[in-house]
Amino acid sequence: MPLSLERPLVSVVMANHNGARFLAEALRSALAQNLAAIEVVLADDGSTDDSLAIARAIAAEDRRLVILPSAPQGGPGAARNRGLAAARGHWIAVMDSDDLMHPERLARLLEVAEQTGCDILADDMLAFFADGSAPRPLLRGRLALPAEIDLATYVRANALFGRLPALGYLKPLIRTALLRRSGIRYDPALRIAEDYDLVARLLAMGARFRILPELTYFYRRHDASTSHRLRRGDLTAMLASDSAFRAAIGPQDAATEAAFRHRRASIERALAYDAILAALKAGDPAAALREAIRSPGGAALLRLPLRDRLARMLARLRPVVAPAPEGEARRLRVHVVSRNRVTGRESGSSAYLLGLCGAMAEAGHELHLTWPSPAPLGRTPVLRLRPEMAVFRSVSMRGAWRLGRFLVARDPAIWAAAGLGIADRLLRRAGLGLGRLVRKAPYAVAVPWRAEDLLHVAGRIRGEADVVVADYAFLTPAFPYALSPAARRIVVMHDLFSSRAAQFARAGSMDSVALIDQASELRLLGAADAVVAIQGEEGAFIRQSLPGRQVIVAPLAAEPVAAPQLGEGASLLFVGSDTAPNLDGLRWFLREVLPRIRQAVPQAELHVAGKAGPAIGPLPEALAGAVRILGLVPDLAPHYRAAAVVVSPLLVGSGLKVKLVEALSQGKAVVATSVTLQGVQEECAPAVLPVDEARDFAAEVVALLLDPVLRGERATASLQVARERFSAASCYAGLLGYLATGRTEDAAAAPKHGGLSAA
Repeated sequence: MPLSLERPLVSVVMANHNGARFLAEALRSALAQNLAAIEVVLADDGSTDDSLAIARAIAAEDRRLVILPSAPQGGPGAARNRGLAAARGHWIAVMDSDDLMHPERLARLLEVAEQTGCDILADDMLAFFADGSAPRPLLRGRLALPAEIDLATYVRANALFGRLPALGYLKPLIRTALLRRSGIRYDPALRIAEDYDLVARLLAMGARFRILPELTYFYRRHDASTSHRLRRGDLTAMLASDSAFRAAIGPQDAATEAAFRHRRASIERALAYDAILAALKAGDPAAALREAIRSPGGAALLRLPLRDRLARMLARLRPVVAPAPEGEARRLRVHVVSRNRVTGRESGSSAYLLGLCGAMAEAGHELHLTWPSPAPLGRTPVLRLRPEMAVFRSVSMRGAWRLGRFLVARDPAIWAAAGLGIADRLLRRAGLGLGRLVRKAPYAVAVPWRAEDLLHVAGRIRGEADVVVADYAFLTPAFPYALSPAARRIVVMHDLFSSRAAQFARAGSMDSVALIDQASELRLLGAADAVVAIQGEEGAFIRQSLPGRQVIVAPLAAEPVAAPQLGEGASLLFVGSDTAPNLDGLRWFLREVLPRIRQAVPQAELHVAGKAGPAIGPLPEALAGAVRILGLVPDLAPHYRAAAVVVSPLLVGSGLKVKLVEALSQGKAVVATSVTLQGVQEECAPAVLPVDEARDFAAEVVALLLDPVLRGERATASLQVARERFSAASCYAGLLGYLATGRTEDAAAAPKHGGLSAA
């Protein structure tokens, strides 16, 4: 059945008057809802700008946009009433033509509606400002919790300049049958508080109204906004509407009557304040003083313009990014959102991200790094930013102070956890320890999002991004809160996490980073416009599974040494962090491979660099003297130079090839498993062949240790592969091209909002 004949689930009703500046963003935000069965009904209110041309261009692309014939300007209430009359959906969602919606907003509201049976629902509103002020939510206190709102609470919350959040600002989702049955419509005489009046009348007839604390409606405040500009005519219209409403519904309970009196008194104070301002502007201080004496409450509101002026002054202090000189390539503002502990090239994932960011910076783009959560601190209260972090123009972490090159935790609990960790290490030397009192901090990349995290993203980016980069799929929920709907959204996937669970199960282990099913991971990745994969197999999978997304395969670029390095003696090198793939692979090597190597080469010694060494626990007595745990080292170069063979015995995981590429670029002979080589086996074939059986792995290592000529050939081949296959120019060309054009060379031609397939 054609969409035009189907009844939509939701009709988004949008009134517009000369809103061309933001209309396209608002319409596309509504049409981008993950709830497909919607229509957007645009009721233009006598616009004289390009609003209708903008809307018609979008309607030509998406027939779910219905444009009503334009009518002479009658105000937002009149325009919305025309939208209500034309709406066909089971539910009506009210939206302003300069606002934005989270792509999951309507689906979430409908889910709660089905669970609760409520007639009206509204979510929290994130207000963001054109003057650069920090975004802030509307709901606070007890109203920041899920709750049903009765008429008394709703009326009291809509007192002007009151202590409760003004619930009339919320944009409701309303059951269409309720509107049809009641006959209640917007009051055309109201140009401000028309949403309040409609919802209050529905509540008075028994409707159930529920608010949710989720920040999924984004309210734009700018110089042309009307809802925060109170004029005398608007205030008198509010008083008249209030009188008519109270007369129509008759006497109410004591709490509701008190709420009505409280709200009416607030409007009268606002009228007195307006009179004081008018007298001051007319140069009549005596009249202003008389009015102030009559209404001390109105005089107290004089603090508001002072507060607003101070806020504007502070906003002007924010740095302004100068446009690129004419003729030069456009400099993009790239905001990277991460929960990875990126303080330098200390881990594979950090090195990979910094490689991508370095390429973007060298291309002239401006980079900023935002940690929305203090989770990357773990139990470390102070992080030192290494020199390579200078690639970012700014760095910010919620819950931490930036003091020069250091990030310092604000939370005393992090300092306490650090103290317990130190005490535990000292006690363990004496054979004691604190046991369960000391727990390893969870991997931060996949910790659940909190409202404070999302607010930090909104407050940091404030709609000023040209590109938003999510570091890992788990960070894509940050995209809507960047408040930059025109920005390109890129996700650096690092690894296909949903493929790892089965691999770990076969190895009798469990992933230490994240457990996620394929459908959920694809949903997260699908929130991006472009997906950056580190190797070809994963890139091919994403092309097949997310046909509407651009896919960029960007291996880590190498920085090759000048000549092959054969190493010394019979030393082996393993480099890795303390993630489960590294630990499982290292334990397998120590248990199954190293003893076989030492049977043939007794002097063989394994050096373990990185956090994997301290994390594997006690070594078997049989390996005493055969393994050196180096831990984190300030510079890996001398360890690579000294090693005769680099080993990478991974059994699970498919993503990062950072340490493999690093070893190749150091001109080393490398022995690796097929898991290590997954996705880059063809590129590395001249230098590294996959070896998966313990006996074969050991034999390959022994052959390299005993034959310097063979080792030299492999080291030379490694360096050649690094130079030819993993140069910065080839690895990052796709990403830089996408930034320049918005397209990749092999981009799929499927529509942007194509569905997901769990291939």
